Amino acid sequence: MEYDEIDWLRRQDPAWRLLRADHAPLVLRFLGQVFVDDNVRSISGDRLAERLDDMLFALNDQYGEGTFPKSARAYLGDWVDAGWLRRYYPPDSDEVHFDATPAVERALAWVRSLQAREFVGTESRLNIAVDLLRQMAFGAETDPDARLEVLQRRRAEVDAEIARVRAGDFTVLDDAAQRDRYQQFVATARSLLGDLREVEDNFRALDRRVRERIAAWQGSKGELLDEIVGSRQAISGSDQGRSFDAFYDFLLSLRRQEEFTDLLERVRPSTPSAMQTHA
Repeated sequence: MEYDEIDWLRRQDPAWRLLRADHAPLVLRFLGQVFVDDNVRSISGDRLAERLDDMLFALNDQYGEGTFPKSARAYLGDWVDAGWLRRYYPPDSDEVHFDATPAVERALAWVRSLQAREFVGTESRLNIAVDLLRQMAFGAETDPDARLEVLQRRRAEVDAEIARVRAGDFTVLDDAAQRDRYQQFVATARSLLGDLREVEDNFRALDRRVRERIAAWQGSKGELLDEIVGSRQAISGSDQGRSFDAFYDFLLSLRRQEEFTDLLERVRPSTPSAMQTHA
């Protein structure tokens, strides 16, 4: 990264501004608890102010009256202006609601990365990296014979493993390996939730630009329609659009949903130590 780019981010990026804020611990603790730990996507202004008021009362009682002198609603307004909260009205509702912006996710993820960890797993990450390389190499292969060779090798490996299992010769993951993989799963899941909030924010920005283009349009309605359709197709055809479509297809697949749920239920009882670590 260039100096000017880093300097611009330091001054303009809302996540960086959050880390530099005087009340950053309050912002990260409260918004992180509500929108990340509790995974809330939308909450009414009254309910959010009530929860913040409770936390402010507890902190002022612990650290001294006046530590946080503003009201809960005043802080919420400041956080909206700073780009850490999104304030909006849901369809068919006249009550204001709030959602955290991607800046909160990014800042919180960085702060969490600073925490010391008693156990740092590396095996699962290496396995994931190697598996991704295999997917890339196989997915880009255009030679049918080369693809068949890979598939036949996989089949031979599976057949050999089946023979070993039938003979009672197989290895069960020990506690350390289970914990390693569970930590990697939790980190990936948290990152995915943050990615979804950022994707939603990006799509909202694209939609806003289209609406602004419509409001300022000077040409014919036919030309405007062509422009809008072209913009929508460009969004769908972008890397982000194609990736989100694949993710959405997964969500709509009943078979894959059932498989995912079944895997969670099977793994959960076998990883008590890992789950306690992340409780």
